[in-house]
Amino acid sequence: MYCVKAIRRFTVRAVLPEPLAALEELAENLRWSWHEPTRQLFEHIEPDLWRIVGHDPAALLGGVDPSRLEELAADHDYVSGVNSVRDDLREYVEKPRWYQGVEGKKPKLIAYFSPEFGIAAALPQYSGGLGILAGDHLKSASDLGVPLVGVGLFYRAGYFSQSISPDGWQVEKYPLLDPDGLPLSVLRRPDGSAVQVSLALPGERSLHARVWQATVGRIRLLMLDTDIPENTDDLRLVTDRLYGGGGEHRLLQELLLGVGGARAVKQWSALNGLAEPEVFHTNEGHAGFLGLERISSLIGEGLTFQEALQVTRAGTVFTTHTPVAAGIDRFDRDLVRRYFSTDLLPGVAADDVLDLGTESYEGGSPHVFNMAIMGLRLGQHANGVSKLHGEVSRRMFNGLWPGFDPADVPIDSITNGVHAPSWTAPALLALAQNRLGTSDSTAADWNSPAVSDVELWSVRNQMRQHFVEDARRRIIAAWREQNPGGIPPAWMNQVFDRRILTIGFARRVPTYKRLTLMMHDPERLKALLLHPEHPIQIVIAGKSHPADEEGKRLIQKMVQFAEDPELRKRIAFLPDYNIAMAQLMYPGTDVWLNNPLRPLEACGTSGMKAALNGALNLSILDGWWPEYFDGKNGWAIPSADAAGDSEERDTLEAEALYELIEHHVAPPFYERNEDDVPERWVKSIRHTLATLSPELSADRMVREYVERLYRPAGTYRAKLVSNNYRAARELAVWKARITQAWPGVAVVHVESGGVKPVPQVGDELHLRAHVTLNGLSPDDVTVEVVYGRSRDGDELENLSRQVLEPEPDTEQQSGADQSPSLFTGTVQLALPGSFGYSVRIVPRNEHLVSPAEMGLVAVAS
Repeated sequence: MYCVKAIRRFTVRAVLPEPLAALEELAENLRWSWHEPTRQLFEHIEPDLWRIVGHDPAALLGGVDPSRLEELAADHDYVSGVNSVRDDLREYVEKPRWYQGVEGKKPKLIAYFSPEFGIAAALPQYSGGLGILAGDHLKSASDLGVPLVGVGLFYRAGYFSQSISPDGWQVEKYPLLDPDGLPLSVLRRPDGSAVQVSLALPGERSLHARVWQATVGRIRLLMLDTDIPENTDDLRLVTDRLYGGGGEHRLLQELLLGVGGARAVKQWSALNGLAEPEVFHTNEGHAGFLGLERISSLIGEGLTFQEALQVTRAGTVFTTHTPVAAGIDRFDRDLVRRYFSTDLLPGVAADDVLDLGTESYEGGSPHVFNMAIMGLRLGQHANGVSKLHGEVSRRMFNGLWPGFDPADVPIDSITNGVHAPSWTAPALLALAQNRLGTSDSTAADWNSPAVSDVELWSVRNQMRQHFVEDARRRIIAAWREQNPGGIPPAWMNQVFDRRILTIGFARRVPTYKRLTLMMHDPERLKALLLHPEHPIQIVIAGKSHPADEEGKRLIQKMVQFAEDPELRKRIAFLPDYNIAMAQLMYPGTDVWLNNPLRPLEACGTSGMKAALNGALNLSILDGWWPEYFDGKNGWAIPSADAAGDSEERDTLEAEALYELIEHHVAPPFYERNEDDVPERWVKSIRHTLATLSPELSADRMVREYVERLYRPAGTYRAKLVSNNYRAARELAVWKARITQAWPGVAVVHVESGGVKPVPQVGDELHLRAHVTLNGLSPDDVTVEVVYGRSRDGDELENLSRQVLEPEPDTEQQSGADQSPSLFTGTVQLALPGSFGYSVRIVPRNEHLVSPAEMGLVAVAS
């Protein structure tokens, strides 16, 4: 059959009747993606079309019959509801919120850079957890009133659309997006001309980008797009797809995101009468070049590179999401040199750029430029995304701070959160509103008797039913795509059963997440799926990176297993995992499975979203789970860290998984009372909702960023820029002096006394440290005793520190005096057991966030 195919597609929007004009305003603000009353207004227009277009207001208004709009325009109640929700949106945008009530100094504007943003299925600019987190960050910042502007790229083909071939292999498609059919507008000047940013490239070429804007509640998201006539054909493709292309293509994308994004923010700020952001937040290393653009701008104001570096560092927050070195972007140094040996960044030398990304530590490569290393060197305030990931990051990057223990490495942690209104099922929100008096599920009292077990379990059953229906639709749609004109097999309408314990596993498919661990013993898994008394069913979804052949093989193995006629109603792989699928899958599962190789999961937020809906987690103690597992909100899969090899580890951990499911997970789900309610299970649901919902909320996360990183970053930067950057200039000179003198700084001798021959708790250890400062003043350093429990090899644990004070004669020494200085102090022995101590010298300055910041330390030998 001959099919006519369009050479170009675009969206023609309906002309709304005047009484419904407010729908346009509601559709243009992405708050509809998490505001249920707004979504209900659009759904009411035409429910079936609303589902077909994937809950996209723009597509709905572009596809609805004009006669239906005329009919609604004559419906007084509907028009009144539209105007009421429009008024609520305006009040939401304009009135003060949490941030406006925060007392004390705080940034007036924060710029948040990320290579991807997952806000709504209608704006597919994300690949996985990093983008979803960025979207949730913007949404919670909006809800809290945090003055933030987001910066990213607009990818014409997004990430990719996934389908599965008849032999189970992942197939990628890249359908082009029409920005005119998306909730976007072009950033324009008052005269109507479009704002563009330009980057100088090698060969006297230039890369140009226009700037799209998305309105996310109170937040503006800027997205740079190179598909414009001003670029040559090859440069128009720089923003073709997310994480596509080779090394040079990725470098161009990251230059555009960082350098171009910083320039776009500058123009956006000026057009809106705002000062430039005081704090810049880099969500992973991809946007790290933004710091270099800011340095170049400051050099243009008269600062040196080192002076500008201090200012830039002070106002930069860098978040690392990568627990393994292999996951970090690393570019060939010669390639980076070529791009920076241009007019790209006036005043910034290529050698200075390369120094920032050099792997100068033991084991580092001299041939690469490391984006995460540059991010840490440009960001004075750094964090991982869970407590465990913070520990992993401090060990992984310890080489940047030689001589310091991992605990001293200046990388903090803020555990990720998820945006509750976006990920909590409407049915559960309605239950909270109707029975507990709040639509905020994170603040509801889920232990209240106002919600009966029967009601809560009924809502959980309803959510599982909605998921089962959606899963069947997707399976049938995928079959029809492979078999045009065919009639789907009848069994596809029987996949999954709303009465059976449902386990979910959906995420990206790199090998460390171990998609197929559950299949380690296929017969054992089959027995669990078909158990006569407490069967289970498993839904799986996820995309493998197009270049990851091993990840694709894992998907194929899973798909082929699920094709077994005996099992295909109990286990299924759903293709093209996205936000729309996830918003029904998380609420529809009873248990969320996570079995990565510990400690390679930085945080992992899919289980958080499931927990917000009352699902229980079944997980390796990795990512966020070690912080929050309490024995009542799910199960911990034991890690076989001591296994001899990966095969043995997989065997042991798979066996533990099977045992947990068979003997601890499934039985309580099927223990029912006279109302057919599993009382023990519902008790765990209540506990999960009551204890985890507030903690896992992105509101909690964003508040932590404000208090622990954004406000301190704003304060440090403000000190350096005051009085025409006086403190920044002084700090640069001071650091140069400290660095030059440091090779001659040493702890010469340490004397101790005061303890009894057999030390006891309460004794005082008196210390006298003789040190040489090589011309530095005692005010330039901190001399301290570091003490704790002593283990094998003289290593210390559970460290504490006590500053040693200079003796009067030392305080009066001039910087030129080379004689040893004396520092003294006392440590009280507070705990019994093995005790050890050492004395060290570190730089001291009020503008340093951490004593380890400069990577300089002198330790007693």
